[in-house]
Parts: sequence; C-alpha cells; structure tokens
Amino acid sequence: MNQTADNAEKHNEAHEGPIKTPKQLVVTIILAFIVPIIIILLLINLVVSGSFQGAGSQALTPEAIASRIKPVAGFALVDANAPKVFKTGQQVYESTCTACHAAGVAGAPKTGDTAAWAPLIDSGMQALMKVALEGKGAMPPKGGNPTLSDFEIERAVVYMANQAGGSFPEPAEPAAEGDAAADNAP
Repeated sequence: MNQTADNAEKHNEAHEGPIKTPKQLVVTIILAFIVPIIIILLLINLVVSGSFQGAGSQALTPEAIASRIKPVAGFALVDANAPKVFKTGQQVYESTCTACHAAGVAGAPKTGDTAAWAPLIDSGMQALMKVALEGKGAMPPKGGNPTLSDFEIERAVVYMANQAGGSFPEPAEPAAEGDAAADNAP
C-alpha cells in the first residue's frame, strides 16, 4: 500500500502548474495581454520611424539622393575627329601637379615659393620643360599623366613658374592638323 501512496503523490506533483496562487494567476493574465501589445507597438514604431527625418536633415532631398547614386566616374563621349580642347595651365596644375607641388612632396618646389623656384626660373624655360617632360628625381615624366600634351605641360610650367615670380609668356596654341594641311596646300 505504501507503494500506491507514493505513486499517487508523484502523480499529483507531476500535474501541478507554475501558478499556485490567485495573485499569480491575475498577474499572468494581465502580462499575457500587455506584453504582446507592447511588442506590437514597438514593432510599429520601428517600421514607421524610418520615414521621420531629424530637424534640418537633408539626407532625403533629391540632390542628396542624386549625389549618392551618381556613377563613380564621369563618362563623356568624345568625337575622335573633333579638334582637341587643351587644358589651361591652372587646370593641368590642379589635376596633376598639385599633389606634389602644393605641399613640396619629395623635394618638389612648392607653388608660389619664390626662393625655391628662383634658380629653376633662372635656368630658363627649356630647362624647366626638359624636367617636366622627362621627369627628375621622384617626379615622373609629364607629372605622371601621359595623356597630357607637351603644350599642356608647357602651360602648367608657365603657370607654376609665374606663381613664383617668373614672367614667362603664355605659350601659343599649336595649329590643328587640318590647319597645317591647309597651310601646305598650293
């Protein structure tokens, strides 16, 4: 009989739930309604908050969006038969030369530094052009931009030398190939 009483006791303990008092039952029922409502409200807030902008935020203006999705590199179709449009000395300086000559990297004379440029200006335009076209020390030929023409390099040299006190005249633009052929015609 002792064994049946033990089985009955174990049987009753196995079916006993975690809620033992009426107070626990009330708290469980209230939490069963409140917790899902709070979770739903938080999810709604998460979804809707993506459309709010902070005061003064310009992140979703058409211009800001366009700047974020524009292509990384610009692309322009160029007619191979069109006459070449040469860059000015300042444009060449800003696109190629400024990387070294603005800060004096690797011994490059700084733009506007009269003392550093004086001996170079005194050596003459031909010596300056030889260094610019062939390179010297850490400076590569044509400043590392082989797409530049000799005329554009000369414009950049004149621009930089004149910034440091030189008085070189702006070089004359070379004649177009079609003009040279017309000049040679009888």
